Amino acid sequence: MDYRPVIVMRMFTLLVLVSLWVAVPVSAADDPDVSFASVLAPLNTRDFEAKSRAIAAISELKHERAGIVLQALLDGSLSSAKSTKRIVLVREIETGYEVEDAVTAAPLGMLKRTELKRVSVNNKLRRQLRELIAHRALGANDPVARRKAVEAMTDALDATGRALLIKLRSTESDDDVLHAVDIALAIADLESSSTEERNDAIDTLHGSLNPLARGRLAALVAADDTADDTRRAAASALTAIEQRVAFFEFLQVIFFGLSLGSVLVLAAIGLAITFGVMGVINMAHGELIMLGAYTTYVVQLLMPQHIDWSLLVAVPAAFMVAALVGIAIERGVIRFLYGRPLETLLATFGVSLVLQQAVRSIFSPLNRSVSTPSWMSGSIEINSVLSLTYNRLTIIIFTLVVFAALMAVLRYSRLGLEVRAVAQNRAMARAVGVRGSWVDAMTFGLGAGVAGVAGVALSQLTNVGPNLGQAYIVDSFMVVVFGGVGNLWGTLIAGMGLGVANKFLEPSAGAVMAKIVVLVFIIVFIQKRPRGMFPQRGRAVEN
Repeated sequence: MDYRPVIVMRMFTLLVLVSLWVAVPVSAADDPDVSFASVLAPLNTRDFEAKSRAIAAISELKHERAGIVLQALLDGSLSSAKSTKRIVLVREIETGYEVEDAVTAAPLGMLKRTELKRVSVNNKLRRQLRELIAHRALGANDPVARRKAVEAMTDALDATGRALLIKLRSTESDDDVLHAVDIALAIADLESSSTEERNDAIDTLHGSLNPLARGRLAALVAADDTADDTRRAAASALTAIEQRVAFFEFLQVIFFGLSLGSVLVLAAIGLAITFGVMGVINMAHGELIMLGAYTTYVVQLLMPQHIDWSLLVAVPAAFMVAALVGIAIERGVIRFLYGRPLETLLATFGVSLVLQQAVRSIFSPLNRSVSTPSWMSGSIEINSVLSLTYNRLTIIIFTLVVFAALMAVLRYSRLGLEVRAVAQNRAMARAVGVRGSWVDAMTFGLGAGVAGVAGVALSQLTNVGPNLGQAYIVDSFMVVVFGGVGNLWGTLIAGMGLGVANKFLEPSAGAVMAKIVVLVFIIVFIQKRPRGMFPQRGRAVEN
């Protein structure tokens, strides 16, 4: 019997069935995007109960966009397009609102505010969102993300969350996450009806810096129904917490003071050279700082795609620009006025006005904003009380580097040797072949260049404008005179000391009164020690 026709017929039938199966569209239930969109649909309603159920359903989905949608809903960036009722993610830009599909992330172009309806949430839904987002983050690979998730759950830990944390503690290997879990469970146990559990929780929270622990312990001490032994234990734990908080707040104030002192040192260290070594009262010093800040602004205009590298280019550029302007000021004006400090003050004050007007003519009188590199953004969080911001930390390190480089130049280079020789005895230095006029020009250029470098740092702390330098000229002279005219170590110690003193006085006296108190202190101090903390031997002293 010939089976070939039967085999051919069966193969033909199979091909027909396969083609029909391919032609039939996938059902909506099998498409994860369609299912996800159907779960999102109830968000486009005014019924908060329906929204709550939708949020719970979204959190249970394994869809890759579920976490993004929950976070966008919490941040207030989730809306629905009025024309299509589609749930979208919105990002506000200068020209309108950039929209993308919440399910597929497909860009949908630009829409106006009137074409969008924001998905509103109330406080109850915000708490639910924070808890659900935290629950999803407990399974993250990053231990920092897991720790933050545990901390987010601490405020409102229900039975489900408690079970999750107990399960996490049995599998967690990171010490920081385990500590956060223990603190969260202990805070929850403070409300336990069992005295033993309360006391164990108090022991766990003894000295903890968690803000919520501090508040809950204070409430436990103030409660009327708290047992005496529990109240004493809670009060002892609260005292230990307050002592640790006070210590870290003290360190935080010192850090802020050192960062302020670093700014003062940067602004004054160039003046310590020109005023201390050369005896020139340079009222244009602030404008040299301003030129350094504007150089940073121009550098960022020339390399907008490389902002992270712009400061590395701006530092030498600002030094060269300010140094060249400083040499021009010395050769054109100051060299005719040596030995007449009052006339140098008046002449350099006129130069400062000329520089300010030149900047206004070139860049306009409006302030300019300089971008901060990404590596200077954010902070190092030591604990909930103490955090070190990268920009302040960078300023401190930068100041110390500039100071060390300047000290190395003055101590180990030929220019530094000649500067010290001229400062100590100009006539003897000339007698042994030192070119006094060249040393004067280079010294003034060096001080001006350092002022330009200070402008780079200040551009990261404030807007750049024609009057930038005027805010620091008085403080610069104050630091130089207080530390000891011409003594760089004195300038460093005086700047840092005055910065820390200001920050300790500000909370009680206010910012303005703190400066007045510091100024009065310096006036009294100079009356007792006219040559400052560390007097310098040199031309200014001899004259």
